[in-house]
Amino acid sequence: MGRLAQTEGLTEIQREIVSTVRSFVDKEILPVATELEHKDEYPAQIVEGLKELGLFGLMIPEEYGGLGESLLTYALCVEEIARGWMSVSGIINTHFIVAYMLKQHGTQEQKDHFLPRMATGEIRGAFSMSEPGLGSDVSAITSKGVRADDGSGDFLLTGQKMWLTNGGSSTLVAVLCRTDEGHPEGTPPHKSMTTFLVEKEPGFGQVKPGLTIPGKIEKMGYKGVDTTELVMDDLRVPADRVLGGHTGRGFYHMMDGVEVGRVNVAARGCGVAQRAFELGIDYAQQRHTFGKPIAGHQAIQFKLAEMATKVEAAHALMVGAARKKDSGQRNDLEAGMAKYLASEYCKEVVEDAFRIHGGYGFSKEYEIERLYREAPMLLIGEGTAEIQKMIVGRRLLEEYRTQG
Repeated sequence: MGRLAQTEGLTEIQREIVSTVRSFVDKEILPVATELEHKDEYPAQIVEGLKELGLFGLMIPEEYGGLGESLLTYALCVEEIARGWMSVSGIINTHFIVAYMLKQHGTQEQKDHFLPRMATGEIRGAFSMSEPGLGSDVSAITSKGVRADDGSGDFLLTGQKMWLTNGGSSTLVAVLCRTDEGHPEGTPPHKSMTTFLVEKEPGFGQVKPGLTIPGKIEKMGYKGVDTTELVMDDLRVPADRVLGGHTGRGFYHMMDGVEVGRVNVAARGCGVAQRAFELGIDYAQQRHTFGKPIAGHQAIQFKLAEMATKVEAAHALMVGAARKKDSGQRNDLEAGMAKYLASEYCKEVVEDAFRIHGGYGFSKEYEIERLYREAPMLLIGEGTAEIQKMIVGRRLLEEYRTQG
């Protein structure tokens, strides 16, 4: 392990967990990641290994069979996994957002029913906010949930969702829909949304009456993990599968989960940037031009210095955001900053490593080619850079509001 991206103040247990994950990445992920990615093949064996390590229960409380670890521990594990293959970190990210939302906002029955099986990976979570026509404007969602008129109290969900990570492989999806019941006309859109816990079978096509997962969306990068649409047509959901038991709180549930997700994306950016730096500094010492390794040229040394500084800065900001959330405080400012900086720096570090590789960086034989296609997803996942800057700007104005 190199000098960069070290984290001070970890407990012995935290250090042991992160070290175990790093060893797993080095032995089980890095040797096969590029081959699986080029095939766009789901990493089933790697996922089974993560289950055995207990990572699907990392942040789930011990009373439900999890390890009860902090967001910081989880973020550091994500950083290590993304260093091996970013797609694998995506497989566990949405699972943890749903588990976190259940832990924080679920009814006791919902926690008892889902969390123990989520801790083992038997139930795999995904969450769904985005729709084809709205991008980052969550308040503009059109998917609706209305009460069935048969007196059962059930809801019928109708609408189309987009960019659902783990859409095919998941068995539980937290779906955000508009529910207007009990809300007077003129109620702000974000106060008339509800999160529904939709249980389904894994797979594609019609996976249950009223619910279709059309198939995998073909992507430039972020392969292996399945990204899908989700189509609902009078999908019946029992009233006891409204997250928290009350309608109208879905927007707040999702935003709380997204704060965790943004720390996760920041951690992914840190992990991919670390790997790009490792590849760049290694290649720079092997490749010779003009009679010496290219690492001996000042132009390359400057590039390496800039890359290392960005890796270190992004890691520090990500750790700070995770610790803020763990302390019980609101961390939207810190999570927005961390996600913005880590994703932008990741893109820059990957591009510099690509440049160091020269023509070979364009070859599929070299790992940097995969990273070059993966990094752009971080610029848009869990909210674009522009959304992060908007969040950060608004929060700063709240914090530094002038008097009078």
